[in-house]
Amino acid sequence: MTGQAGQSADSLIAEIDNAVAAETIRSQTGEFAKRWITEPQFEKFRDTIASDISAGNWEKVESCFWEEIAFGTGGRRGPMADYGSATINERTIAESAYGLAAYFQESADRTDGRAAISHDSRNRSREFAELTASVMAGLGLKVFLFEAIRSTPELSFAVRNLKCDVGVMISASHNPPADNGFKAYWKTGGQVVAPYDKGIVQKVYDATDIPMANFDEAVADGRIEIIGEDVDNAYIDAMLKLTLSENRDLKAIFSPLHGVGETSVYKLLQAAGFDGISIFEPHRAPDGNFPNVPDHLPNPENTRVFEPIVEQAKQDDIGLVLASDPDADRIAASVRCSKTGEYVVLSGNQIGALICDYIVSKRSAARPPIDGAIGNPFTSHLTSSHYIVETLVTTQLTAAIAKAAGLKVVDELLVGFKFIGEAMDQHGPEKFVFGTEESLGYLAGDYARDKDAAIAALYLSELAAELDADGKTLLDHLNGLYAEHGYYSERQRNDYAYGPAGKGLIDGLMETLRTSPPDELGGVTLTSVSDYGSHEVRELPSNAKSAGLPQPKGNLLIFHGTHDDCRIRFAARPSGTEPKIKFYLFAEPHGPAGKDVAGHRARTEARLDEFEAALGSWIEPKLK
Repeated sequence: MTGQAGQSADSLIAEIDNAVAAETIRSQTGEFAKRWITEPQFEKFRDTIASDISAGNWEKVESCFWEEIAFGTGGRRGPMADYGSATINERTIAESAYGLAAYFQESADRTDGRAAISHDSRNRSREFAELTASVMAGLGLKVFLFEAIRSTPELSFAVRNLKCDVGVMISASHNPPADNGFKAYWKTGGQVVAPYDKGIVQKVYDATDIPMANFDEAVADGRIEIIGEDVDNAYIDAMLKLTLSENRDLKAIFSPLHGVGETSVYKLLQAAGFDGISIFEPHRAPDGNFPNVPDHLPNPENTRVFEPIVEQAKQDDIGLVLASDPDADRIAASVRCSKTGEYVVLSGNQIGALICDYIVSKRSAARPPIDGAIGNPFTSHLTSSHYIVETLVTTQLTAAIAKAAGLKVVDELLVGFKFIGEAMDQHGPEKFVFGTEESLGYLAGDYARDKDAAIAALYLSELAAELDADGKTLLDHLNGLYAEHGYYSERQRNDYAYGPAGKGLIDGLMETLRTSPPDELGGVTLTSVSDYGSHEVRELPSNAKSAGLPQPKGNLLIFHGTHDDCRIRFAARPSGTEPKIKFYLFAEPHGPAGKDVAGHRARTEARLDEFEAALGSWIEPKLK
């Protein structure tokens, strides 16, 4: 067994051991690298690895092997490279496809099955989608592969529409251009959740020889079927049935951020009759390098993505700007203020509250079915058995809106829309009204089990059109919600820490938050912490257990505090898809704002400013 220039595996291993001894690379890195050098399933990568070792390119070796890339909240996601356990490459995609398909077959006691596969506009996404199709066809599954780029929610729809057992979306969502990923879906159309996730992961890690069909031959004989227009039309039709208004008189501009949004968001808006919504041409062409997006970072949570689009909106006298992320499962919006003329980027929580109120108001006003007639269950009159769903780190304003209308709220969920999809099936999709998460993810209707920028854009556009007819904006309506329900404010803080050392710092910070948490920050007394890892509530400052917590279980901490101005909460969790720890900050009212929205906003934001500054001062030394 030899590498470059006849270099033996033994000599390569010796070089790796020397690098570990010199602390050039970590011990774990060395073990993963040795496996890829010695085990037969990695043979095609051996020469490339040997070349980098011989050249002393240890920085690359470290980055490619420092961990075994895991399944997180959104599947498997990370930087692309030509090899390595810590990256997205041919092998990690193939073993992911194998793990998903093989686990399904084992759990269902079958040797066949059906799979739907799609991909976004990222670099190598088509290559990885075809590779996934070849692996699954090689295992005996009937594969339905989209002809070209499509959105993540359309993949979720296709799994259900085509009665598939599993699905795959090749995408890294909003990550930088260097990244890609593998999103795994179950037959529900939702992303994989427990107990299936652990079984799939084990199959992934146990994969050795992976059977693989020849792609062209499998297409020719029907094992892989190329799909497109028929599924597209069914997907768009499913959303058109959910429309709640006939007003289409709206000027707006939409950007897909070089992603797939034109195939779903823009297509739906055009099909619905919003002829006054144009597409932002500099961001129209699908391109995995995201060339015209500021900093090449296509994350609509980053307000900078709106800068060039807003400039166009100003020129064209347009008051509403919409943008979807590259796989079009999330929507963001910027709105022109009627008083100042400046454009304000709405947060994910604010958009969720606006859409929730719009749906609830429209459906609450709908007439109940007459004489037992059955209408469209997703646009019909609401009852006390209907419900909305949100995660533990989503604004409570949506819950307040739902409760005021007499609806149930399901909100004891970890971060990740897959848990919202799971809750829909647990509580009954026929009574599901709306699902929302803070990171710009929304869903209405039962056509999918994942968030969808298209349906959210439709409802935002309908609401904006109705408000425009009355001389109002989305911002005006949001202030009305604050007056009625109280002023809610939410913020996020992301602290990045890269590589193995960064992971250690993040893990250490979470441990400190558990064992030695602060009890006061910025004048706010912290009274308790809910630990979803240990399933307990602990009182502060003693940090002693005071009560148990129900499910779910996850690496999430939520701290509770109080102040005369408002209630304060903050949550902490390591990201499942990026090298960062996320902090969610919440300020919640003691009561409705009434006519003093401005006063409530000023006091609440000042309090949250002080709290955020104090939290930052407490965090930063611990990540150095």
